[in-house]
Amino acid sequence: MDREEATCLVERYGTMVYRLAYARTGSREDAEDITQETFLKLVRAAPAFREEEHCKAWLLRVAANCAGDLHRSPWRRRVVSLEEAGERTAPEWEPGDMGEVLLMLPEDYRVVVHLYYYEEMSTAEIARVLGKRERSIRTRLSRARKMLRQILSETEGDAYV
Repeated sequence: MDREEATCLVERYGTMVYRLAYARTGSREDAEDITQETFLKLVRAAPAFREEEHCKAWLLRVAANCAGDLHRSPWRRRVVSLEEAGERTAPEWEPGDMGEVLLMLPEDYRVVVHLYYYEEMSTAEIARVLGKRERSIRTRLSRARKMLRQILSETEGDAYV
């Protein structure tokens, strides 16, 4: 893969990969690291894609795997963020700011919601990218919606409902 082709793919899919990584980690710094690692793996592997959708799915799968690797790393298990060490307070939400609300969902649900609503992927596509059954993806979406309704009904931000 030449430099020009890699640059084109970063420009086309960089934001998408970053958003997935952020949805998975909830951390800008970790999302940036995962995005960089994903594109490094692309350049190193230099796979030949049959079509654009195959490239997109490959990048999302690698980003999801990199995020999983980050959570499983021994170093990560010993480190506690400052937010987790101190008392956590509920965030103050601005009307229409669903990003903060989504971060309150467990990671598995947050990723599925992100891919479904923000990346406009079907449940079948999400299942392929995450290596899960389509039925599992539909169940996660349903549970995530239920959790979001509960979170939003408990807040003062009726602008979401």
